[in-house]
Amino acid sequence: MTALKEYDRLESTGIWRESPDAQRLDVLISFGNATLIIRDKTDTALAHWSLAAIERLNPGARPALFRPGPDAGEELELDDGTLIDAIEKVRKTVERRRPHRGRLRLYIFTGLIAAIGALGYFWLPDALVRHTITVVPESKRLAIGTALLGHMTRLTGDTCRSNLGAAALARLKARVLGDGVRKAYVVPSGPDGALYLPGGLLLLNRTVVEDHNAADVAAGYMLAAAESASHVDPMEDLLKNAGGQATLHLLTTGQLEDDVLRDYAETLLASPLPLPNADLLLDRFATSKVASSPYAYAVDVTGESTLELIEADPYRGVEAPRLISDGDWISLQEICAE
Repeated sequence: MTALKEYDRLESTGIWRESPDAQRLDVLISFGNATLIIRDKTDTALAHWSLAAIERLNPGARPALFRPGPDAGEELELDDGTLIDAIEKVRKTVERRRPHRGRLRLYIFTGLIAAIGALGYFWLPDALVRHTITVVPESKRLAIGTALLGHMTRLTGDTCRSNLGAAALARLKARVLGDGVRKAYVVPSGPDGALYLPGGLLLLNRTVVEDHNAADVAAGYMLAAAESASHVDPMEDLLKNAGGQATLHLLTTGQLEDDVLRDYAETLLASPLPLPNADLLLDRFATSKVASSPYAYAVDVTGESTLELIEADPYRGVEAPRLISDGDWISLQEICAE
């Protein structure tokens, strides 16, 4: 009788050695009811191995190597597929029946994590986004914004890099927005005006500076972008667009996948920029000492949809303060010329 009902008798030959330093011997193997019996050519029993304790040394490889237990020095080499499969079947049965310490705790922990993940993904996406944006540091926001800018410039063309133009843009940004923006860029095409990115990055379309006679229009677009960003954090908008899974990935790993940023860049450039609340935007124009009419006519040449910005212009009828020098303005208009 054997340990498997499909076999009344199961024997084969193999190679056995008693210890790592011992000579290898050709032996006869008998698969019994509870043991593996190893005999020499004279039919003398050399060893009895408990089937429940046998270990495989090279899973999946042939010839198969076995030992009678964790600390045993004996080793048995088998090439007979039927006997190998029989031993493996017994080993798997024993393994299934053996108690696994910590498995219940693992199941409970995994289930708890899955429940929390499902709750965050399906029922609390807004709460998950709000929590995530509160814990993402500025350095990570800047890294995400920079990566997003890289994806956007594949569609808009690379940022314009004239040294004089970049310096003039930095002075205009500082004059209009102070320290509210880390860095401003001009791109050949893309956003219909100016656009905030996570990390304090500002993107302007070249037409904002090239198609107008003064810096007031570019300044107006900067202020409009700042007003929009004050109500909807660019990082929050990115995460809401990316979805719960990407937000959870950022929260747990600190990273956003390139696919997420690429898709958002395409969405951002294809979406029309919202027109901020006129009263709030006028407050920004007044605080920054910028005329609002040039921007209003740039948005709507008829002035019909931006009439409030025209009529309540803080510098209506009077000359507004100069934003940058004539030389800087010329340099800024030529920022994409190189």
